[in-house]
Amino acid sequence: MPQTLHDTITAIAKRRGLYWPSFEIYGGKAGFITYGDPGTKLKRNIEDCWRTYFTSRQDILEIEAPLINPSSVFEASGHIENFKEHSTTCTKCSRSYRADHLIEEKTGLENVEAQGGPAINHLLRAHKIKCPRCGGQLADPTLILTMFETQIGSVNGETGYARPETAQGMFTNFKRAYLHARKKTPFGIAQKGKVLRNEISPRRGMTRIREFTIIELELFFDPEKPDCPFINEVADIPIKIITEKMLEDNDTMPFNTTIAKALEDGQILTPWQAYYMGVSQRFITRLGVPPGKQRFRAHLPEERAHYSAQTYDHEAQLEWGWLEVAGHAYRTDYDLKAHAGVQEPTILRLDGTRYVPHVVEPSFGLDRLFYTTLEHAYERRGKRNIFRIPRNIAPTKIQVNPLVTRDGLPKQARVLHQTLRDRGYAATYDESGSIGRRYARADEIGTPLSITIDYDTEARQSITIRDRDTWVQVRTPIEALLNRLRDYFDGRLEIHDLGEKIEKD
Repeated sequence: MPQTLHDTITAIAKRRGLYWPSFEIYGGKAGFITYGDPGTKLKRNIEDCWRTYFTSRQDILEIEAPLINPSSVFEASGHIENFKEHSTTCTKCSRSYRADHLIEEKTGLENVEAQGGPAINHLLRAHKIKCPRCGGQLADPTLILTMFETQIGSVNGETGYARPETAQGMFTNFKRAYLHARKKTPFGIAQKGKVLRNEISPRRGMTRIREFTIIELELFFDPEKPDCPFINEVADIPIKIITEKMLEDNDTMPFNTTIAKALEDGQILTPWQAYYMGVSQRFITRLGVPPGKQRFRAHLPEERAHYSAQTYDHEAQLEWGWLEVAGHAYRTDYDLKAHAGVQEPTILRLDGTRYVPHVVEPSFGLDRLFYTTLEHAYERRGKRNIFRIPRNIAPTKIQVNPLVTRDGLPKQARVLHQTLRDRGYAATYDESGSIGRRYARADEIGTPLSITIDYDTEARQSITIRDRDTWVQVRTPIEALLNRLRDYFDGRLEIHDLGEKIEKD
């Protein structure tokens, strides 16, 4: 059976240390991933790229709140009552599955979750869906709370839950953050952190796991002054969109519009949400996903989270279909009012009236961004695997190689390697195997440039540079290269700008 692209990427990831299943020595456990060294670096670079796009604006504060919250937090927020999924269990082997996902995989239908429990049960029976593992009969779906429960305190402790999102930490700390922002709106709170969801049936590797990282932002604004001062920066960005009205009419074919037009036509409710949807498209494009393989899909009312007046999923197209990589929710004043019993959420206007801020939330799953970046970067060229990871986020920027391991070449290579590291470049040193094999390893880990120290280096103070994407090689003086590298990684120069092309025999 031919491998899927996901299988191929997973195999390379294990071999090159990007990521692998956790607890392998104990047989593994579905829904948990361990990142290796290059994977950790790539993940951090994606996170830093997100900060560039989303937190560089004035009044965006970044906090770090606890992973474990007392039950009172999630009772007030509505999560204990609402954070549930439809589970079905095989009557033969007792394996549990998320019912809507089974239906989607079997039928190709989308958005099954929004149809509700009775419809989900009907679809299971109508399509005669059986247990994927043993073929057994599936029981009627039931709603299951997918939050991890724990105890705070070792003796007679209080019930607590691991957070399924980072948002509540920002809402429960609103007052302190607001005072820090010197009592001005609009302002935002951002947070990156681990979250836990006790998924019924983790699947597709990194795209649905139990422990993952979320990067979120809550933007607070006066509902009577909803204008975003930055909207013109994204107004003309073309997007593909599926609106709530289209879904109600069973129309899932996205249409082309712009951020400004979607806002003008009422398809996006608030200027701030429109702004962040435009920024989101730029961000995902920067990670290597072409705009033509991105879309925004609205949630129907029954699909939306209990706190949301409008939600758009930002989706990227993968080999097997569309994957949500971000959610854009207009949470209105729901969360601040939910916690109003223990915190004063109102703000005083200049005219003496008070208001509870409204909130828009762009939220990204960092692990999904990681995998999406890899899939869109992957290329098979001949017998070689290449990850054409964008230069700005590549885990390793440069690989330094001595042509051979004698005649003083390794010493020269190590000196250059250390020079590059001292200048802030993520550089590796490799002297194992033939130079061709080393180039192949660099391609497979996504390293944009490979530098080779050869017999002309000492005499001419020049080196060979090989480009990952084109395999073009150029020769350049070392000092010239050091002066041009920054512009290359910032995208202002290409390989032919770094030196004189070496013509192959």
